[in-house]
Amino acid sequence: MSLDTDETRQRLKAAVHLTVGRLCGKVGAEHRREFSRQVVAAITETAFRQCDIFAKDLEAFARHAKRTTVSPDDVKLAARRSTALSIYIQNKSEELAQEQRDMKKKSGGKRKSKNTEESRE
Repeated sequence: MSLDTDETRQRLKAAVHLTVGRLCGKVGAEHRREFSRQVVAAITETAFRQCDIFAKDLEAFARHAKRTTVSPDDVKLAARRSTALSIYIQNKSEELAQEQRDMKKKSGGKRKSKNTEESRE
């Protein structure tokens, strides 16, 4: 691993640690519990490793489909082992698809009005 890659990885891990610490703080406050530094570090390490595995799986799925870009279908496939995560990702995917369709409708309407204005001039 190069120095830049190692430094980037360490910075990313520090950001994950900070986020996990904040989440543990919020959850702990809600349930009147405290998380030790060791627990936060263990959760951070687990999350970081799981994200690494997830990223490698996504790359493998895209490569298997002879693509260079990871698609939403790859993400759905990677999340299939967790029912709750799979349902959440499916719902988010449908929301995003609907938003994109709505945006196309809006931009399509604007194009028509521009063409109409140009033909009037």
